[in-house]
Amino acid sequence: MARQRKTVSAVARVAIPESLGGDQPAFEPRHEDPRHEEPLRRISKHQVVFDYLHASIQSGAYKPGDRLPSEAELGTMFDASRITVAKAVLELQRMNLVTRRPGAGTHVQARQQAEGYTFGLLIPELGFTEIFEPICHGMMRSPFARPDALLWGNASGAGNSGSHPETAEEAEQMAQHFIAQRVSGVFFAPLELIPDKDAANRRVMRLLDRAKVPVVLLDRCYLPYPERSAHDLVGIDNRRTGYQATEHLIRHGVTRLAFLGEEYSAPTVDARITGFHEALRRHGIRPEIEPVWRGSSQDHEFVRKMLEESQPEGVVCANDVTAARLMQALLVLGRRIPEDLRIVGIDDVKYASLLPVPLTTMHQNCAAIGVIAMATMLERLEHPELPTRDILLPTRLVVRRSCGSHLNA
Repeated sequence: MARQRKTVSAVARVAIPESLGGDQPAFEPRHEDPRHEEPLRRISKHQVVFDYLHASIQSGAYKPGDRLPSEAELGTMFDASRITVAKAVLELQRMNLVTRRPGAGTHVQARQQAEGYTFGLLIPELGFTEIFEPICHGMMRSPFARPDALLWGNASGAGNSGSHPETAEEAEQMAQHFIAQRVSGVFFAPLELIPDKDAANRRVMRLLDRAKVPVVLLDRCYLPYPERSAHDLVGIDNRRTGYQATEHLIRHGVTRLAFLGEEYSAPTVDARITGFHEALRRHGIRPEIEPVWRGSSQDHEFVRKMLEESQPEGVVCANDVTAARLMQALLVLGRRIPEDLRIVGIDDVKYASLLPVPLTTMHQNCAAIGVIAMATMLERLEHPELPTRDILLPTRLVVRRSCGSHLNA
């Protein structure tokens, strides 16, 4: 029992609140200046128990077939009630990570049949959009995936400004290749940032559906809202994320706000815009002109027009790439960040803290998305009769200097 308690202590330091595992301390929020920390949200005890068991299964501390500590033992380890422990174990069971047998206890699920599966990764923006590489690595770190069971495929036509028209053609070719390889399923991140993205995504999905290849969508649906495909989706709660990013600026006294996103963005951006508008309404802010701007943040004339017409005090960007490019344009235009304009991004990519002004952003746990995507695919293969699901992970705010919260101290 003493050895188990030592493991609990080590795992508890790396758990993330409201997520399914992660890479940031749960008890030490990442702020630029600790004097300006926001109130720390308390982690529920069942989440601590879940994070410990989930991380132990992922790391291999508990291997397939191993018996987990009993609910009574876990209750003693974490000073938790049986109901709290049972809730955490039930979440693992729903993810198909453990099995519970009366009289025999709870065991890590053994998936020998998974060794016969091969999956295709159809991610046109792999290598150009930061979030997809850690998502793929999360799949590879899943206790149910073998590296040689994942066929990597990405279109090479994408550039720094987004997907090019030829990317759609290559995505179709890759789908046909996966069909020819008789893969067991495909993880698909739909195309965006091209005028005919909706038609291109429908063509890709038509190929896979006709071949009866199971598909799990990553990050976004390929159909514009309110349409919904018949395939499982794993991503983040974009509407809530847009709301929280906007409310953070409002709470620091920013009332003239704009939202900036690229044209032909994915439906995820539309959901973030919905959250942006909801935050404005909730706080009684009624902009005199339309606050949502669609265009390239690399276009200095476009940025100048946004600043002159909206005169924003703060901008919520659709993602960190847009925020970084806006930051470069503002510096060229002689604007100070955050003194003249406060910025919040979404994603928390690797370089967010390395920008000229470290970027305040909403962190999404990409590795956890990958792990859950793999579990979702395996469950879909075993239970094809299940209803279509949206599995949306929460995000959390990472405060740095670009939002100007330190100016309010």
